[in-house]
Amino acid sequence: MAMDSNVLRDISYGMYVISAFNGERMNGQIATTFFQVGSEPKLVAVSINKGNLTHELIKASGCFTASIVTEDAPMTFIGIFGFRSGRQIDKFKDIAFKKLEYGCPAVLDHCLGYIEARVVNSVDCGKHSLFVAEVTGGERTGAGKPMTYDFYHQVKKGLTPQAAPTFAPGSGARPKENQV
Repeated sequence: MAMDSNVLRDISYGMYVISAFNGERMNGQIATTFFQVGSEPKLVAVSINKGNLTHELIKASGCFTASIVTEDAPMTFIGIFGFRSGRQIDKFKDIAFKKLEYGCPAVLDHCLGYIEARVVNSVDCGKHSLFVAEVTGGERTGAGKPMTYDFYHQVKKGLTPQAAPTFAPGSGARPKENQV
């Protein structure tokens, strides 16, 4: 049976800045595959490309934050975290954030709030790792509506980077930029 890969675009996703650190080095990236997987204990999961700096920092620190991006976030903000590499730029240079208990940065600009989590397991998913983590904290920090991936594509006319788990060849995606 033939697979119509466009059907995968009908899965509902949100837009999040996933941030991590190692020592003084911080990085963050846009991710759409972040979701709650359990309630007792409170567990979340995120899929991160193995070539991304954020993946390296999550593996080193064992924790991450997920900041919930608002619909009014400008494309320049999304571009910093979604299409620029933390290996070449400091993504937090002009961004409001706060360091949390375990050292991970939580993005405050253009975000409704954040969830802090400590990794309890990881699953090899080919080019990506799925990090399963226990929620250790969270806070609402802003107002507005959470941006969905559909809103990003339909209203913002955003593109998909090649390193994203939702990338589909021929989808009008932007070229890969040295792993975010």
